[in-house]
This record gives sequence, C-alpha cells and structure tokens, in this order.
Amino acid sequence: MSSSRTLMIPDGLAGERVDVGLSRMLGLSRTRAADLVTAGLVEINGAVVATRSQRLEPGAMLYVELPEEKPAVQVRPQIAPGMSLVHQDEDIVVVDKPVGVAAHPSAGWSGPTVLGHLAAAGVTIRTSGDPERQGIVSRLDVGTSGLMVVARTERGYTTLKDAFRAREVGKVYHAICQGAPDQPEGTIDAPIGRSPNHDYKFAVARGGKPSITHYSTLEELPGTTLLRIELETGRTHQIRVHFSALHHPLVGDPLYGADPTLATRLGLERQWLHAMELSFIHPASGQEVTFTSRYPEDLQQALDRLRGH
Repeated sequence: MSSSRTLMIPDGLAGERVDVGLSRMLGLSRTRAADLVTAGLVEINGAVVATRSQRLEPGAMLYVELPEEKPAVQVRPQIAPGMSLVHQDEDIVVVDKPVGVAAHPSAGWSGPTVLGHLAAAGVTIRTSGDPERQGIVSRLDVGTSGLMVVARTERGYTTLKDAFRAREVGKVYHAICQGAPDQPEGTIDAPIGRSPNHDYKFAVARGGKPSITHYSTLEELPGTTLLRIELETGRTHQIRVHFSALHHPLVGDPLYGADPTLATRLGLERQWLHAMELSFIHPASGQEVTFTSRYPEDLQQALDRLRGH
C-alpha cells in the first residue's frame, strides 16, 4: 500500500533543496526525503526529480509517492560503557562522552551513540529536527572524548542552537601535539573545507568555512606539547586540521600526519584530544553554567609516560 501527496511549493521554500523542502512540508526526516528522490518517487510539474539537490521554485506543483514504511525493527539502545551524566535537568543533559561513541545514529555506524545511551538510561528528548538527531546541538567525533550538551526540550534546543551559531558557547579542549608551536600561545585563523584528495578528511583550504582556534601552552614535554585550546568556531576536525597545518599534528592522529610509532610507544589508539570544559547561558535560568571533565584513563596514561612517570 502507498499514498501520494500533491503540494504547491510555497514562497518560503524558494531556492531550497528538494529533500529539505520535502522534509519541511511533510514532516519527514532528511534521510527519508532523500530516499524518496533517489527512488524516483518525486515529481515537480510532472517531471521526475533527478537529484535531491535540485532547487525549488515557488508556485511549482510537487508530487510525491509515499510507499508504506515497514515497521521498524526495535533495537534496544546501548548503554555506552564509560559514559557519565554530568548534569541533567528539564531542559538539558550534559554527558562526558568516552572514545568510540558517536553523537547520534548514522549510516555505516553500528556502535553506541550518545542518544542511544540517553534513551537506555531513560532520559527523554522532546525536540524538533530529524528524529535520529533529536536534541543534538553540537557533536564530538567518535574518536574524541569529553563534554557534550544535549537539549531535552524545544526551548533548550532553540536557545542552544542559536548560542552555538552565535559563538556564545565556551569550548575548551586539551590536546598534545608533536613538537612545539613557534609561539607558546596564539590564534590560528584559517578556513577549513573538505580535502580535495580524501572524502573523509578536511584541510585548510581557500574558500573553506571560517575557522578560528585559540591555543596556549600548558606544559612542554619530551618532543611534544600539552595545549589548552579554545574554539571560536566548531568545524569538523578543526583542532586536528589546524595543528596539522602548522606541522604539529596531534599525537595519535596519523590521519593528519602524526607519527604512528609514537602513539604505539604511548599505548594510544586515537588522537590525544579531550573536551575539558563547556560553558553557556542556561536556556531556562539565563545564568552562565560551566561543566568540567577529567582526562580519561588512556590519555592520562599516555601523558604520564611522556612525563616519565
């Protein structure tokens, strides 16, 4: 069984991609909307839409065939070992995410997620947005540990999204890079875009998105430096890309040029990078709140080895 819908594209969606428009008009997830386009089930003014990136024109007639969805297989959310709930109230929850955990479900990822962990722990999320990303206002890479905030209510979601967009959230990381930057403290202001050679990598690139990283030296170590890093922007892999561009890649990050033998000597299986501190205006109280974390065991052991303990 299937159903169909015919809609006139409103002025408010002029210039939007087809998948975005479908998502908004029919309340579908972006992934579901893209799948309908790929399956040839979407037409505009009688012509089948060839690509989900096609732009919408106001006044055009959009037709979509909606096949009956099979009932989803119920998968029990995973409790992620090592994850802790640092803070929880009506509007937000702050977690300390371990390495090896994704922020939310995605194609190709079958491991634990922050949202899955919260669901298994009985923490409800009631926000708008794609169902698979509900409440996520910023992410940490699977290979990066530390603090993340997730919105639980629409008030929290809207307020925090706006705060991240306006660069009003304090994000402090600690990292260990190879060698020592020329200056003990400074700012890296270099745009970041996708690497022209690798789909899964990013690079400093002309025409990339503005990206600003502030750093200061915490401790000089044998052949390495422990850094305090504050992000003004939040691009994917920003810290890793910026320090690689300075020829001081993060220890344990061979994807961006680090020495893999050093990581082996230190017992590291990922980059030495941890989200230490998160501060923002609470969406309900209007007061600034700050949350802090400690180094996880693998990073602390690597640091101790560098210190010669």
